[in-house]
Amino acid sequence: MDKSAILALPPLREVIGAARLSADKRLGQNFLMDLNLTRKIARQVGQGRVIVEIGPGPGGLTRALLLEHSGSVFAVEKDPRAVAALQPLVEAAAGRLTVIEGDALEMDVCALAPSPLWIAGNLPYNVGTAIVLKLFHKIQHVAGMTLMFQREVAERLAAKPSTPAYGRLSVVAQALCRIEKCFDLPSSAFVPPPSIVSRVVRLIPHDEAVSVSLAALETLTKVAFGQRRKMLRRSLEPLLPRLPRLEEDFLQQRAEDVAVAEYVALARALII
Repeated sequence: MDKSAILALPPLREVIGAARLSADKRLGQNFLMDLNLTRKIARQVGQGRVIVEIGPGPGGLTRALLLEHSGSVFAVEKDPRAVAALQPLVEAAAGRLTVIEGDALEMDVCALAPSPLWIAGNLPYNVGTAIVLKLFHKIQHVAGMTLMFQREVAERLAAKPSTPAYGRLSVVAQALCRIEKCFDLPSSAFVPPPSIVSRVVRLIPHDEAVSVSLAALETLTKVAFGQRRKMLRRSLEPLLPRLPRLEEDFLQQRAEDVAVAEYVALARALII
């Protein structure tokens, strides 16, 4: 694989300046400029996979993905200014990069390439949770995900029962995937620097993930965590007629104290 054309491209700061691509707060944009850091992220992507990148912006991570991997990259970008700025990289990639203008929240990104594919991206902070929840509905098409979130969201993904961060997102994510912390990135690594720390995580689907009804799991956790400080006897009351008889000891627990495996078992038994 010849990397010379990609390495010869102008620095990202020049690309951003030429395209007048100032970060748009409405789109949750913060650009990662350091190619050493983007290549470090790219190395957390599974080798030999077709990659779908969400939110490439000016192409920092996109360049790294093309340099670290030999396959194809499909990049979904909402901002038309960034789409235009990515065109020189499309040419340098010689057929390995396809840029699609669109909103990852409104399209099926897993339909862009043959599955199982790998999802990557520095997700916009304002919609990162919504995007990953949507991706969970297509988990059977995904080999893995390497995503960057604000650290608080990443902590919720991996949180354990009886901790403050444990909630609906924790249960759904861990029911479907193994969550691996990769590393944190300080705000100074971005332009403009956000007010938070970012964390790169890998989400690797469990082999049995498709056997869990995501609709049932979402219904169950929405009701349970909707009143997380109450005992399950109260919070689960609307669902009790659709569940098998539950032990009193279980019903005296709070939602935040119930293990992921127990939620999965309940979701499998829930009549929806």
